[in-house]
Amino acid sequence: MRQIINFNDKWGFSKEASCVPETMPQNWYWVNIPHCWNAIDGQDGGNDYYRGTCYYAKELEKSELPAADRYYIEFRGTNSSADVYVNGKKLAHHDGGYSTWRVDMTDALEEQNLIVVAVDNTANETVYPQMADFTFYGGMYRDVNLIAVSESHFDLDYYGGPGIRVTPQLEDSAAQVEVEVYLTNAKAEQKIEVTIKDADGAVVASAVSPADKTKVNLTIENVIRWNGKKNPYLYTAEAKLVCGEQILDHISARFGCRTYEIDAENGFILNGESYPLRGVSRHQDRWGYGNALLPEHHEEDIDFICEMGATTIRLAHYQHDQYFYDLCDEKGLVIWAEIPYISKHMPTGRENTISQMKELIIQNYNHASIVVWGLSNEITISGSDDDLLENHRILNDLCHEMDKTRKTTMACVSMCDINDPYIQIPDVISYNHYFGWYGGDTSMNGPWFDNFHKTFPNIPIGMSEYGCEALNWHTSDPKQGDYTEEYQAYYHEELIKQLFSRKYLWATHVWNMFDFGADARNEGGENGQNHKGLMTFDRKYKKDSFYAYKAWLSDDPFVHLCGKRYVDRVEDVTKITVYSNQPEVELLANGKSLGIKTAEDHFFKFDVPNVGTTTLVAVAGECRDESIIRKVDTFNEDYRLKEKGAIINWFDITEVEGHYSINDTIGDIMASPQGAQLFGGIMKKMMGGADGEAAKPAGFEMSEGMLQMMNGFTVVRMVSMAGTMSADGGPKITKEMLLGLNAQLNQIEKPESIRKS
Repeated sequence: MRQIINFNDKWGFSKEASCVPETMPQNWYWVNIPHCWNAIDGQDGGNDYYRGTCYYAKELEKSELPAADRYYIEFRGTNSSADVYVNGKKLAHHDGGYSTWRVDMTDALEEQNLIVVAVDNTANETVYPQMADFTFYGGMYRDVNLIAVSESHFDLDYYGGPGIRVTPQLEDSAAQVEVEVYLTNAKAEQKIEVTIKDADGAVVASAVSPADKTKVNLTIENVIRWNGKKNPYLYTAEAKLVCGEQILDHISARFGCRTYEIDAENGFILNGESYPLRGVSRHQDRWGYGNALLPEHHEEDIDFICEMGATTIRLAHYQHDQYFYDLCDEKGLVIWAEIPYISKHMPTGRENTISQMKELIIQNYNHASIVVWGLSNEITISGSDDDLLENHRILNDLCHEMDKTRKTTMACVSMCDINDPYIQIPDVISYNHYFGWYGGDTSMNGPWFDNFHKTFPNIPIGMSEYGCEALNWHTSDPKQGDYTEEYQAYYHEELIKQLFSRKYLWATHVWNMFDFGADARNEGGENGQNHKGLMTFDRKYKKDSFYAYKAWLSDDPFVHLCGKRYVDRVEDVTKITVYSNQPEVELLANGKSLGIKTAEDHFFKFDVPNVGTTTLVAVAGECRDESIIRKVDTFNEDYRLKEKGAIINWFDITEVEGHYSINDTIGDIMASPQGAQLFGGIMKKMMGGADGEAAKPAGFEMSEGMLQMMNGFTVVRMVSMAGTMSADGGPKITKEMLLGLNAQLNQIEKPESIRKS
């Protein structure tokens, strides 16, 4: 019968080797799997992390293996392409860094064996992803197993799948369950025994069929539904391949019985009842580990997400660890699963999108938590064409052919025209919008969706990304783009009120639950990360915005005082925000009550006298939270953004009352004819555009939609972002160039309309 042996320990590793060794090298480093070679350089900024081929090697004595007919090696995640060699013979190649794949190495095994895996995350034009705002960590970063099986066994070769496919269909109080298995080398005298067990292990249905009939239909009477977080009830289907009294192979899969709809007017409906999907997106990396997460990391992540009260997770932008999908099943979280078809459409990458989608669906079909397959993310950032559209139609048809129980979706980049035929392809649609961070302002979000819903009343629409960055910077006067925790809290307060009040939105996903590695980013004062998380990269600190969501989504009583890291304040009266899911909050300052307030939006606002040192205590029912503020005469510069390697700092920029500076937005500057003329000419030179040629500050054409969004950027911010997003670091923009532009802008008077605004 099948035996699975963990094969993680003591692999030799080399970044310097240039070929497959014939014997076990003595000068390689010893590492244990999971392992990631970009755990440090993929998180420190500069867009200079190592991308190339690295080698892993491990010796195996065949005598140490259990007796079996066939031996497979299983890889749960190798980013992004890999070749497997046994005793110098190449056995397999795999493209795609986020899925399970296996290699039958039986015929290559000798008594003493050397297994070598060459893993490659080099940039190329065929394997996704190649352009995206996250680090493409290299490594064998998930478990490696050896699987020993009989000659006849449940399939191990079909796109890394589990060999069993369970499809329940609810009929009143019962569930009709089709269990399909996939067999290799089955014989006429063999049989398949299938049982379904409830959560307590009791058998609720069973059947026996000959091995040539791989589909079995069973009935669960008085079925208990998988009902999200309310009751994430799971059954287990077990299949045995038997010959007489001998069990040749044995597999199992957990599954849930549920119905769902995605309605264009009423949003997500689970088991016939409205079930709003309000949650987060999640990247799988972590500070100091890269992608090489351990089970306890996955458990901690999902516990934080559940604490916040989320009902859904968008698992972006690739297939995640099977263990995390298992946890989502168990916790009752509703999941969007997708492939890394992202940002840059590659005509030579179509086959890879197809193979990665097949792996995603086949490996994850049984997970009750998954309700949609994601086709792509922001793929029209450089525009759309016929090849891109055809690629999406192929993927959409493939999903429906392989899985008739789920819907398809995709995440559209903000500037994608709602009339583009591309958005008509999937069953449901979502948009990534950052109004209030990357241009525009927070008030634009809700009306944009109202317009879409009015224009396309039959297309379910959701918000797949929204967020803004926050680090340990602070202010009492938060402004868009300042990276303060206070602005992030304000931003999410506004977005919560706009999004959660629109019932028709089928799902909303904050970008992101956790800060994550993006080595190309050099902004915010801590390079190499995207800081839009509601929690820090190391999971040690929950930003204030985390509690804004907890106030709306969690039923567990709590109260939270915002601004705990913002102690020193210069104003005589300072504003304090308290978040709570309780009906009333009282705030005490040095023991004196400042009043009891109610707030329908769960955001309680207080004006607090700021004299000396004040201990604040927020009380909501039985819940209490405490913080300290202190009156100071001058602003504490430790709270103000300082960027490592910044081209220019805030104190270098001269501002003249009533005149422009590079701290003004592009939209405001372009509102003045003089400003438009000056800015257009100089920035064209700065961004590298030749005469008559469109600039490409981020490695893609500046479409009309992108230019409109960038109107909300300050000049300083746009220059920073242009260098961040460019694959090669962007054109060289110097401090002197920016100061020269600032001096010229200082000479241009702002129109009266701009001054008033």
